[in-house]
Amino acid sequence: MQKKRVVVGLSGGVDSSVAALLLKKQGYEVIGLFMHNWDDSVFNQCTWKEDSIDALLVAKDLNIPFQVVEMKKEYEESIINYMFDGYRSGKTPNPDILCNREIKFNVFLKKSIDLGADFIATGHYVNKKKLIKNNKIIYRLLVGKDSNKDQSYFLCQLTQYQLKKSLFPLGTLTKNQVRKIAEKNRLCNAYKKDSQGLCFVGKIQLSRFLQKKIFPKRGEIVMIDSNALMYHPKKKPFCQRKKNVFLSKRKKYQKSDGKVIGYHHGSQFFTKGQRKGISIGGYKKALFVIETDIKENIVYTGMGKNHPGLYKKSLFIQEKDIHWIREDLALLNGEKMEVFCRIRYRQPLQKALLYKIKNGMFIEFEILQCAITEGQFAVWYLNEELIGSGVIS
Repeated sequence: MQKKRVVVGLSGGVDSSVAALLLKKQGYEVIGLFMHNWDDSVFNQCTWKEDSIDALLVAKDLNIPFQVVEMKKEYEESIINYMFDGYRSGKTPNPDILCNREIKFNVFLKKSIDLGADFIATGHYVNKKKLIKNNKIIYRLLVGKDSNKDQSYFLCQLTQYQLKKSLFPLGTLTKNQVRKIAEKNRLCNAYKKDSQGLCFVGKIQLSRFLQKKIFPKRGEIVMIDSNALMYHPKKKPFCQRKKNVFLSKRKKYQKSDGKVIGYHHGSQFFTKGQRKGISIGGYKKALFVIETDIKENIVYTGMGKNHPGLYKKSLFIQEKDIHWIREDLALLNGEKMEVFCRIRYRQPLQKALLYKIKNGMFIEFEILQCAITEGQFAVWYLNEELIGSGVIS
């Protein structure tokens, strides 16, 4: 019987290396590909050359074919431009999620299939299982065993086809176990530090990176008092829809609502909940960004992490931005579903209610959420299964 062929995205890190090792031991024909997606000599933060050498050494140790594939053009078009467009419009995009959807599990998958691959594999800490429903195979995306490393959030935009074609050998392992396997098999990167920062770009100072295409412009920093009248509206009885519209509505501040306390170099470089970069001292508590006005180039701040401007109980996702991994569970208009939800990576799961309407979907949380940010992804689970996601509007 012919071996199934798997192309592993070797990044030079320990996770993808152990994934390749395990798959080879399981009897697959394994090929290693290194994705060359970014090369920036300006910031000199991208370590792709060192990473590609580590990937080559691992492939040599495992005695598997290895190749570097050029994908810089696709990465810039799909990810870098998406980032700049998002920040330019006052949103806070998540390029790592889009990178998985558009690059690793799309462009890379297509290139792998051209090499005759039956599957691709990555070093993500997630699990995949099959379910038979109405005589149809459905692929489920479940959290990884290592709760500290679970990366299901980053794969929230995958499709059934992408899941079908993907293997995740590390889903049942912890990071510590992975490093021990690498050490036992004498892999050169057994104790290499995990990569940090933007996917394929590395650790960067974001504002400096964005200034390549978004030019600094001096603007005002306004502080809003936590006892401002806008935080104490007269309560009215609401139907479900009007209640969610009210709870999810973005607050529209004006300069006259607070006082000017300083200046910044561009509101596009700030995001909700941000503390660093405001650079204004002398207050009893730290200042946090509660909103940005791109048009007027104003950054609104509040004092203290309990400032009411940081918190909301509901968010909205437009119809075009709703994505169901489990299409069989998709809500129809007027339907509700109790789920667990998170609005950022590593956030503990929050109890929430999905409520579908004609032009999108509301997510109402059981408790107030800090810094719900436009452009980020909300992700929802049933128990340990990630079933859908969407871009916060």
